[in-house]
Amino acid sequence: MSDEAFEKFKACAVKVLSVSADQVTMDARFGEDLDADSLDLVELVMELEEVFDVSVDESELEGIETVGQAFELVTSKQ
Repeated sequence: MSDEAFEKFKACAVKVLSVSADQVTMDARFGEDLDADSLDLVELVMELEEVFDVSVDESELEGIETVGQAFELVTSKQ
């Protein structure tokens, strides 16, 4: 895992979800730990698509519960 890529991911999460950077860890769960709902996740994915220049289909978000899972999904597309 690239630290630089995770820093970019973390910056997106902080901006979109209005959380502090230290809350955004690989184990953090969007619902329980970051208080993000499905609309927040859609906004986050849109931001990530722009920053990482990738395209994520909504169906791929099924079962994504943690920051780590989302990070792996986005970075696997680069």
